[in-house]
Amino acid sequence: MADVFLRLIKMIIAPLVLATLMTGIAQMEDIASLGRIGARALCWFLAASVVSLMLGMLCVSILQPGNGAHLILPAAAPVGGTDNTLSSFLDHIVPSSVVQAMATNEILQIVVFSTLAGVAMTAAGPAARPLIAPLDALSTIMLKMTAYIMWVAPLAVFAAVAVAVGKEGAGILWLYGRFVIGFYATLLLFWALLLTVGLCFAGRRVLLLPRVLRNPLLLAFSTASSEAALAPTLAALDEFGVPSRISGFVLPLGYSFNLDGSMMYCTFAAMFIAQACDIELAPSQIIGMLATFLVTSKGIAGVPRASLVVLAATMPKFGIPEAGVLLILGVDHFLDMGRTATNVVGNAVAATVIAHRERHHLKPCSILSPHPLFTDRS
Repeated sequence: MADVFLRLIKMIIAPLVLATLMTGIAQMEDIASLGRIGARALCWFLAASVVSLMLGMLCVSILQPGNGAHLILPAAAPVGGTDNTLSSFLDHIVPSSVVQAMATNEILQIVVFSTLAGVAMTAAGPAARPLIAPLDALSTIMLKMTAYIMWVAPLAVFAAVAVAVGKEGAGILWLYGRFVIGFYATLLLFWALLLTVGLCFAGRRVLLLPRVLRNPLLLAFSTASSEAALAPTLAALDEFGVPSRISGFVLPLGYSFNLDGSMMYCTFAAMFIAQACDIELAPSQIIGMLATFLVTSKGIAGVPRASLVVLAATMPKFGIPEAGVLLILGVDHFLDMGRTATNVVGNAVAATVIAHRERHHLKPCSILSPHPLFTDRS
């Protein structure tokens, strides 16, 4: 059952990434029209994405949660055969045929083609609009298919955990415990970093943002759905003093381009699997993997369990077995709760900082004004 689930995931990767990435880039003209706010938001999102990816990589390298497991999984072919130089990697990512790239699930090549095609569609303007609607429809269909596939996830989880415990013994549960604890410790570190940066840009008031967001955070954590927490987060930011014209633009944009918790999970999980399987990655492979996660995480925002899709698509290209997804499947839901809450915090801090930079101060917040930290003199 676990192998069937993995094949279902692989089945949707190519059309899903192609449709969502091309459509997302082609519709960027609406973001550009908003000028300064859009530019600031995108710069923040890019910086936060890079930091979250690198922090996940740094923490998993220090904590080594998968070290000593010595698991044996079906091998994955490395990028470019046996030559892992930067030159061969760059040669490999450019497809000679997009059809062949989709047939073999070459995610890097699909990303390159989709990015170039999306930029060209944006530059073409009205001439490309008839193509956007079919791509958007394909994206919707693939998202619906993903939701159907996730219905069988509980069976796959049971099968994967049963096989892992049967082969490796009860000690595999300690491996899962190190993975979960290490990831949540990394999330807490990222929260502290976000609030510290927010403090530098928007003053002491940012430090009490988690207090205002307690209800949206609880909803996001319990449902593992960023979309479910969108409306409550907008309401909380309005009470916090962020103008609705800014939060109403930054938050929806952030749910497509600023999934900090999800991106951190991708690097943390991929390196955890590599450690558990005693796989050493070259520096060029690590850099390439970070760059791939940076792009693919933007292309399939809104996909249920999107991180699993991104991992299954990306890991084999860097010599990490795709079967490693089955290794983490048993605890993925518990980690999805934490990374979803982190997505909410990341987007809320972004909206607060951008609002402060646009207006030089936030609107008065009557329900929190008695607190001394909310007397913002920065």
